[in-house]
Amino acid sequence: MITQLTGRSYRFDLGDLLVRFTFDSPTQGSFVVVQGAGLAPDGHAETVALNLQEIREGVFLNSWTEASGATVTHLEDFENGKLYSNVTVDGTLHHFVGTIKEA
Repeated sequence: MITQLTGRSYRFDLGDLLVRFTFDSPTQGSFVVVQGAGLAPDGHAETVALNLQEIREGVFLNSWTEASGATVTHLEDFENGKLYSNVTVDGTLHHFVGTIKEA
């Protein structure tokens, strides 16, 4: 199902952190930070190399490293619209739980 994500955009709502994410291909994604929660500037946009693995139908482990060195690991449950996110910025690990909705 990884290829079914290609070309689709999603709203990752993690409370104070809000991101619009597009799966450009099974190995590349792009995002725009709508609201950065102090972790990234609002409006920041970037294209990243993905390590995207299907855990089971509708559930993916997705991770990437940003140009700043920040690392992101998501458990994306599209079936239930849930997102579990771990983000490391400047050596500090941040945990978020939120929702996924197609944009």
